[in-house]
Amino acid sequence: MRLARLLNNKADFEITLIDQYNYHQFQPLFYQVATAALDASNISFPLRKAFQNSKNVRIRMAEVLSIHTKNKQVITSEDHFSYDYLVIATGATTNFFSNEKLEQYAFPMKSTVEALQLRHKLIHNFEDALHADNPEDLQQLMNIVVVGGGPTGVELSGAIAEMKKYVLPKDYPELDFNKMNIYLLEGTGKTLAAMSEKSSEDSLKYLQRLGVTVMTNSLLRDYDGKMVTLKDGTSIQSSLVIWAAGIKGNIPAGIDASLIAKGNRIKVDLYNKVQNTQDVFAIGDIAYMEEELFKNGHPQVAPVAIQQATLLAENLKRIQKGIALKEFSYKDKGAMATVGRNLAVVDVPKPKLHFGGFVAWLIWMGLHLMLILGVKNRFFVFTNWLYNYLTYDQSLRLIFKEFYRRGETKH
Repeated sequence: MRLARLLNNKADFEITLIDQYNYHQFQPLFYQVATAALDASNISFPLRKAFQNSKNVRIRMAEVLSIHTKNKQVITSEDHFSYDYLVIATGATTNFFSNEKLEQYAFPMKSTVEALQLRHKLIHNFEDALHADNPEDLQQLMNIVVVGGGPTGVELSGAIAEMKKYVLPKDYPELDFNKMNIYLLEGTGKTLAAMSEKSSEDSLKYLQRLGVTVMTNSLLRDYDGKMVTLKDGTSIQSSLVIWAAGIKGNIPAGIDASLIAKGNRIKVDLYNKVQNTQDVFAIGDIAYMEEELFKNGHPQVAPVAIQQATLLAENLKRIQKGIALKEFSYKDKGAMATVGRNLAVVDVPKPKLHFGGFVAWLIWMGLHLMLILGVKNRFFVFTNWLYNYLTYDQSLRLIFKEFYRRGETKH
């Protein structure tokens, strides 16, 4: 999106933007869709609307099946597309680390549709709890396990904890929510391990204040849809496991296997050009680039993708003019995560600053509002946030019966 918008209506560029969806998804707020705080339409923006006045950007809704670099063609489910230059920006998908049971039973959250599926399961579990025949089934439905203590896992755990505190007891007065447990499992020794020590400490403190059971140095071994088993032998009954513990690059078929790095990412040079090619680039989560300060590749976060797209737009103009390309250098502007109402953490590297609590929460909200595409979307997100803040409630707890997963009965 960033690259296409920067080249929009630029002379001598003809751009075809291929995506399996017809909308842009604002990933940082998936967890709010999953916990009924926002509607899916609030964080999704039609691609065609973004380029309504474009003379050189064309949208094609299709699934990329393979890339033929020798023939300079992209093969999709709908058509074949020839190119002069190809930019791969297919992002990342959930990494289940080859655990087939996890893939079958755990809920990922890497798309709007997956966030809606999670919302359906989360709310439906409490409906099912009203009909539970025995204490064991009831506890299984009332326990929620989130795997992964990064920003997604922390934010999701905090949001569910706030639902437990403010919303669910009013919706389901027949249920005893003292029996509801929210477990956050993290394989390392701390939450938000990629952020500062103070952010890790603060996030743990905030989660515990909200009633989340944080289990660090805890690795999940197995899950069968009813029971979570950890590597140390500990077991937790739960019919809902949310997987936020790993991602991998979403590589199209046709990429030389020797160019695939750890994490299923494509090796690129300092110009984001795929190694051993002259006309193929990769940017964002899919790209693996080593530079002096990032010997193991860049973090898979939005600022990296945005900066790479910005430089690549300039370099494509330079290619057109026949002048030397600029090398990429990531400028880390900081990191942030929210845990709940008035609770967030923000790290700024230069000057080295840390914010926590209410101030960090305001910074987090302000930045995310700025990044959402579309004035209308920003307005509705802000209105929902204001309503939720004033009423301690959400109004989007809807169960759409079309959403169901393998292993479940369609209600």
